[in-house]
Amino acid sequence: MRAFSLFFAMVLCLLLTACTSSTGSTPAPQAPSGQEQQGQTAGQAPAAPDPASTAASEVKQSGTGQEIILATTTSTQDSGLLDTLLPLFEQNSGIKVKVIAVGTGQAIKLGEDGNADVVLVHSRKSEDEFVANGFGINAYDVMYNQFYIVGPADDPAGVKSAKSATEALSRIAEKKATFISRGDDSGTDKKEKSIWKEASITPEGNWYLSSGQGMGATLQMADEKNAYTLTDEATFLSRKMNLQVLKQGDESLLNPYGIIQVKTTSKPDAAEKLIQFFVGEEGQKAISQFGADKYGKGLFVPSAKKR
Repeated sequence: MRAFSLFFAMVLCLLLTACTSSTGSTPAPQAPSGQEQQGQTAGQAPAAPDPASTAASEVKQSGTGQEIILATTTSTQDSGLLDTLLPLFEQNSGIKVKVIAVGTGQAIKLGEDGNADVVLVHSRKSEDEFVANGFGINAYDVMYNQFYIVGPADDPAGVKSAKSATEALSRIAEKKATFISRGDDSGTDKKEKSIWKEASITPEGNWYLSSGQGMGATLQMADEKNAYTLTDEATFLSRKMNLQVLKQGDESLLNPYGIIQVKTTSKPDAAEKLIQFFVGEEGQKAISQFGADKYGKGLFVPSAKKR
């Protein structure tokens, strides 16, 4: 009996110790109630913000995450202009811009097929047709520079002394000096073909080669082959090569660019914002300054004007 009483006392002691430990422990942290989340108790430090939640809120407020497609020419890409302008637009608008850099003809086709939201190209005739045929709206002049006829320093065709771009290409054809054409239906290709047409010449033969590529690759090919080619000013100046500028300043070598909203875009507000950036004060200033620090002048001249 005495042994049983001693055992019972020990069990009772253990139970009392367990209860005391349980009631005296620090309670586990509890998630704040909805009311507490909305407003902290006076004197209590606010909880640290959740970075993911903050980012999501900023995305919702700024429109970040929306993306539009800009179909443009290789010259705006190869010159580095878009690398300067688009980050400014994206930072301020929260709208991402996916660039598809191809020839003007291909860029316009992307717009016609509804595979772009905005086109930035340089072939006024094709641009006007794009709008007239109901594919584009909100067309603006945005900037211009010029085309160069470039070639080897020894200038075997005598292009440098030609009085016009037409005469320059005529001399190249007469001498059968190697000429590299883009041959890609780009704005530059269209300009080149128009000058040949004005000269009443159909260029053909082993001396007339087609790269079928963008401006940067075409210049590289001309440089390697010691040949002539037609190039936009910005892409040429942004490249280091042995080719020389042999003809410039001719009225027929003016190179204007236009920006147009694709009529069928599913994101008209974002497309309009991109256009207004390019033709607005900030975009036009950035265009005027692009390249000035490196080349002593801007590679493009701003010329915003509603058509």
